Formats: sequence, structure tokens, C-alpha cells
Amino acid sequence: MKALAWLCLWCVLSGSLGPEAHAGGSGLNVLLVVNQQSTNSVQLGNYYCEQRQVPPQNYLRMSWPVGNGIWSNSDFTTALYTPLLNYINSSGLSNQIDYVVLSMDIPYRITDPSSAADNSTTASVFYGFKPDANPPCSLAPGSTNLYAGSEGIFRQTPPISTSSNSFLVTMITASNLSQAVSIIDNGVMSDHSFPTQTVYLMKTTDPARNVRYQTFDSAIFNTRLRGNYSMLRTNINSPFGFANLLGLQTGLMTFSISPNTFVPGAIADNLTSYGGGLLGYNDQTTLLAMIGANATASYGTVDEPCNYLEKFPSAEDYFYQARGFNIAESYYLSLTNPYQGLIVGEPLAAPFARPATGSWLGLATNALLRGVTNLSLQFTAADAQLPLQQVDLFLDGVWQQTLTNIAPGTSNLLKINLNGQSFNYLVPQNATIKSVTSNLVTVLNNSTNLTQVLTSAHGDRIELRSLNRVKFGSQVPLSVSNSIGTGSALTTYLAASRSSFLDTVAQGIRGFTVQGSPTLNSALVVMLTKTNGAQITLGVTNAANNLTLTQMGQQLVSLINGYALLQGADGVTASDLVTDSTGPVPPPQIEFNIQANSAGWNAAEIQASLSGSPGLVATPLGTVVLDQNVTDLEPRAHLYLTAGVTNLPLTFSFNTTTQADGFHELTAVVYEGDHVRTQQRISQFIQISNTVLAATLTTLVGGSNTDVGTTLQFSVVANTGNISQIQLFSTGGVLGTVANQSSASFSVTGSFLGIGLHPFYAVVTSTTGQQYRTATTWIRLLGAEPPFRVSLTTPPPTLTWPATAGRAYDVLSTTNLSLPFQTNATVTPSNTTGLWIDTNALRAQRFYKVLSAP
Repeated sequence: MKALAWLCLWCVLSGSLGPEAHAGGSGLNVLLVVNQQSTNSVQLGNYYCEQRQVPPQNYLRMSWPVGNGIWSNSDFTTALYTPLLNYINSSGLSNQIDYVVLSMDIPYRITDPSSAADNSTTASVFYGFKPDANPPCSLAPGSTNLYAGSEGIFRQTPPISTSSNSFLVTMITASNLSQAVSIIDNGVMSDHSFPTQTVYLMKTTDPARNVRYQTFDSAIFNTRLRGNYSMLRTNINSPFGFANLLGLQTGLMTFSISPNTFVPGAIADNLTSYGGGLLGYNDQTTLLAMIGANATASYGTVDEPCNYLEKFPSAEDYFYQARGFNIAESYYLSLTNPYQGLIVGEPLAAPFARPATGSWLGLATNALLRGVTNLSLQFTAADAQLPLQQVDLFLDGVWQQTLTNIAPGTSNLLKINLNGQSFNYLVPQNATIKSVTSNLVTVLNNSTNLTQVLTSAHGDRIELRSLNRVKFGSQVPLSVSNSIGTGSALTTYLAASRSSFLDTVAQGIRGFTVQGSPTLNSALVVMLTKTNGAQITLGVTNAANNLTLTQMGQQLVSLINGYALLQGADGVTASDLVTDSTGPVPPPQIEFNIQANSAGWNAAEIQASLSGSPGLVATPLGTVVLDQNVTDLEPRAHLYLTAGVTNLPLTFSFNTTTQADGFHELTAVVYEGDHVRTQQRISQFIQISNTVLAATLTTLVGGSNTDVGTTLQFSVVANTGNISQIQLFSTGGVLGTVANQSSASFSVTGSFLGIGLHPFYAVVTSTTGQQYRTATTWIRLLGAEPPFRVSLTTPPPTLTWPATAGRAYDVLSTTNLSLPFQTNATVTPSNTTGLWIDTNALRAQRFYKVLSAP
């Protein structure tokens, strides 16, 4: 399609461009990978770098035929994994890369002849390919993710203890480029937005795929303690018609979903066998349906996983998100064995993160710095319970040093009052947030007989559960205080989720299993004793010897659910019948649950006993209560440990002599003092001058907006003849090198860099090793031309318009709008202004039109 503007001597018609988007984030920690054979992959990657401020050197180009979504483990290693590790190490990025983002049109599934199960590409970059010599319905040896459930700092809690090559990996892809771009936009828009919409946890009627319901109650409990937003359980099968959801977990082979189901920042996925199958025939609803419904991230397996809970995200990922962890952290924290799982989404999206504020003090833009100089900055925490712990310094996007890292203060005094008992804890030397948390758990659990509270450590969080069934949560008080103790400064803080424990909304449950083949007069009998002592006995008999075990189970479940005295608040419901049709290995087996109709630990004290006649083996044996999920029934509270200060002024010495002269971007990053470690970055452009060496970079062909098909041209000139090399840099690193010349010309094919915003700068190195870095020129390479305004002045008639450098424009005119326009000239501007002068002074009134050439 051609873009055009037309005008007459008295009027101009024009279009307008949309607003330019800006965003922050933790792009300093991202390595972006594009497939150079895909223009969509390159364009999407460039857009991500712009939106997340990813430094140009944090960019890796690989090459793979477009449309091939499956590759061998050997090809994966050769084309992606080994180059990725080598690039990070050779580029000096080992100290900062925690995230790898794969930009669409990169294979998503890895096959290996020695393995019974394929792996996903994101999981294999996360912690290596996991061969599985066992049957597919198993857990591959060595596939346990040690980061899962840790609530730890990823770098300090790698998924494999024997490897340092671990990254939080997602793929950004969709059925088309526009939809993939919306994933990025949704992620950026969600940052620090604190949405209040609801997460729905759907327990469908599909017993093979609804199994994640077992994780729902704990996640709901924890999120209620955070108080951010609501999570609701539902038995609805289809999410079609839902709107404005913050998240969705479901399990069903196929379903429909509305286009705008989710708000920015939403995590949504489906438990089914091939939810990660992106290409080719697939009769199941894949993660692309969630992405198409506006989810910011989704998950699916690329090979038959069977319904192992460990292979799918638990509902706790929403709790981690509510804490402030970003999407990549939240997903991998909730995945115990993710080797078959593909994660698609924007990894840095963090709707519940609360970044600090900060600024450089007394450092003007392009300030001239020499020698060793002192620089100052100021950071302020977003909240008193979110102190700031660490500040890192980056130069031109590369980590330089840690300026400060405030440890928990030695001899700080932490006080806990728990259920009437008091505890004092002095922080020891060389403590970390994790070690203090672990030590506090030990202290509290040593007095469980007094407090009737059991605690457990989760990174920087302590979970407390009341063991006293006769007390409601409101009857178990909890308070904390922090003081400097005998230390030199107060830098350790303990905070409680609330002033007392919170009661559960979960219902007690107990699972039962029956094995065997029914014979004549085989019977299944359940005896239920309600909390008021009333006993009810129900049974099914194979009197005609025509019932299968499945049919006996179905009849027993129906009897329980149809019995009037069990339908009240003090009764029970039987559900989740899994029949022998899903378990073909003999002997036949059925499973079902009996669940209390009311929430709470006391309601779960209903007693149940299931027995079978000889040949039918029922478990558990004897009489049990419905407290299989007792940890979800006990009143619960949280403690959170942090370290740092809320007001962080900092002055440090900066040695400019170790850096190249010239123009640089100086960035300081502050980290929240807990394991969420929300970042805030402040940047300032500076100029270093310690030698007489200097150079200039001039754009010969190209402008701020340039056609992507243009061959850009640059000139670099040094102020001395003693030059060993001149290098031109842009997105992805070095574009060209000229040796032993004091000036150099470079040509860069725009299509190689792709549509997007690109920086260009040169580094000049003298024969004595001194270096100079030129100022950065930014050029946006454009595809299709947007509408533009044409201006006209006379005499002579002169047309000017905002142009894309390197793009051809046709100038047409006519004396009457009822007549066809005729081409007068074709103009190819070398900068951002198009110009054409009508040299025929004898022409009468004319109408003009300018079109971008096809």
C-alpha cells in the first residue's frame, strides 16, 4: 500500500502518527536472541530492546530456516545454546545476564533420539536438555528445578547446583507479528499497575486435566494474606465470555476463549498434553489461545507429559506475582520439572513491583569528567517495608561494580510475639536474608509445644501455621519489632502479614482409592460420621454380577451426593471420580474424593471409612478424617525479612582513566532489600576527557528516520594519525572495523539490522592503546510509510516534507483534480527532509501530490 499526501497551492491534507511509547525495566539483565533469517523475529527483537531499554550489546543473532519449529538437540546446541554461552562470556556480560528472550520464529521443540520425551527450547536454555530413557509418563532424571518454590534470588538459587549456566527464559511469539508485539506492550503496561482484577482457578469436569485443583487452596490462602487481589475457584469448564481477568488456570482438552479475556500482566495456561504445540496439527487448545486472548504469558508442554503436577505451573505463581516477582520468576518458581514446558510471554512484566525513586546529584547531562572524581546519587524506597539494599554501577549498559550491598545488621535485635510467647533474636555476623530467615524458623520451631505454631522458611519469607484446632486465626496474635540492638545501624527488618492469623476458606478433603475386579455380590461400603456424631452408611453391591469397578464407583458417588442428610453445611460431597478407563494397567482402579461442604478445619473433622468385600482393596484403611489438606486448613500467617535502608544517599569514587574518552551513559541500579529485588535505574550521559584523542561520527546517508532498505553510510574521522583501528558499533555489537587509518567510511545494510530503533557509535583506538568513543547517533529504520504532511512555498513552487532517508518519493501534479496526476520526478532524500522544486515557472495553477514509492 502506498502512503501519500496531496495538496494544491492553497491547502494541505495530512495524517498524524501515534504517540511514541517509552518504558523502563530490567533490560540490563536480558540477552535478546533473534533469528536473522526471519524479518519478523528481528523486528520484534528490536522492538523489545527499545521498549525494555536492552543495551545494544545484549543482542545475539542466530540463523535457522523460518517455519521449522522443531530441531534436534544437536542443532539446538550448535545453532543456539553454545553460541549463547560463548557470546555472554566473550562480551563480558556474565555478571549481569539473568534473562534470555527468544524472539519469534525460533524452534520451540527439541528432539533427541536417545530420549523418550522431547524438551522445550525455553526449558533447555533454562537448565539444559533432560534426556528421559524411561517411558514418557515419568519424570526425567535430573530434571528437578531447585529454584522452584524457593522464593530465592535466582542467581543465588540456580535450578541445578552443579551448573552456573542457568537463565530465566521465555519466548515471545504468536500467530502473527502484531499479536507478538502486543505481548510486549501488555508487559510494559502492566508494570507497577497494581491491578485489582480477579484470577480464576478452574476445576473442570475433566479428571485427567483438572488435577491442579490440589494447589488452588494454598495459593488462595497466601494471596489473601498479601491482600492484593482476589483469586476465585470455579467449576466452570469454558472461560468463553469472561473479560478483564488477571489470570486463569484451567485443564481441558479444548475450549473457546474470548479475544479480550485478560488485562495486561495476566498469566494464563491450560493443562493438556500438547498445549505447547505451536505448529502443525493439534486437536487441543494451545497456549496461543491464551496469548490471542491478550494474556501476557502462557505455558504448555511440547510432548506428552501425563498429568504430573510437577510438569505444570502451580497456582502459587499468582502468589509469587502478588509478591512483586516478575512473570519469568513467577513461572519458574512454580515449576518443579519444566523440561517439557514452553513459556511464552514477556518476562519482565511485574504488576505488583514497587520501584524506588532516585536521581543523580550535581551531575549535569554530558558533564565533562576527568581523572578520579566523586559522584553522588540518592535513592528513596517506595515504602518503609521495602528498604533498599544494593546499588550496582553500569557504564554503557555493562556492569562495572557493586557500589554498596547492605547486609542484615550484626547484632540488630528482632522481636517476635507469637501466640503469647516472646522471642528475641540477635542477627549474627555475616548474615544474609536467607540465613536469618532460616535461623528464625529454627528458633520458633524449638518452642512449637508452647506456641502451637509450626513455621517453615521460603527464602525471605516465613510461613506460620497454627496447630491448635480449637482456636480461630483471630485468636492467635502476632506482632514483631526491630531495633538497632547493640549493632552500629539498623538494617534488618521483620514484618508481619497481619496482627493475627488468618482463617482458611478451604474445605477439608480426603482421597480414596479402590483396586480389584468385582465378582458376584462384591460390595463397596462407606461409613460417614458427622461432627455432631450422626452416622450414615451407604453401599453398592454387585448383586447381578454385571457391574464394573467404574460403575460401582459411579453409583457410590451418586449415593453420597444424593443422600439428603449429607447435603447440608455439615455434610459432604463426593467428586473427582477417576475411573479405570484412564488407568489401563491391571488391576482396575478408581479414585475419588470426599470433601466437606463447609470451609475450615473443624468442618473437616467428619470421619470416613471405606471398605470393600474380598477382592476389592480400599485405601486408606480404617477411619480417617477429611484433613488430607490439613496445611491448607490451619490458620496461617506470614513474616517477611528485609535488609537495607529506606533513604540511601551514596557518594563514590569513579576512576575515569580506566574508560575510553568520549561519550558514555552512566547508570546506577538500586535493588529492593528482599528476594523480589525490584530494580530502579537512573541514567545520565557524561563525557570523559583524559587525553587529546578525539573523533567524530558523521552520518552520510540516513537520518533519524530511514527506510529499512537503505544502505546507511557513516564517516569516522580521528584528530590524529596514530590510529590502530576504528570500529563501528550498533545493535548486536561491531558492524565493521578499519585498521591503521585515521579516518574510515562504513556502509551498513539497513535490512540486516531490521525495522526498529538503532544506536550507532564508533570507538577509535590509538597505537598507544588509548580509546575514544563518539557520541551516539540514533536512527529508526522504518518499513511502511505513515501519512505525512507536505508544505508548499512559492515562487518557485517548492515542496518539502518529513522524509525517510533512502526512501524514494514520487512527485505528481495536475492542473485539474478531474484529470489524472502525472509523475514529474522521483526524489530519494539522504536525510529527513524531502525537497522538490518545480522549475517550470510558466505553469499555471497546479495541484501536487507526493507518494512514497512502493
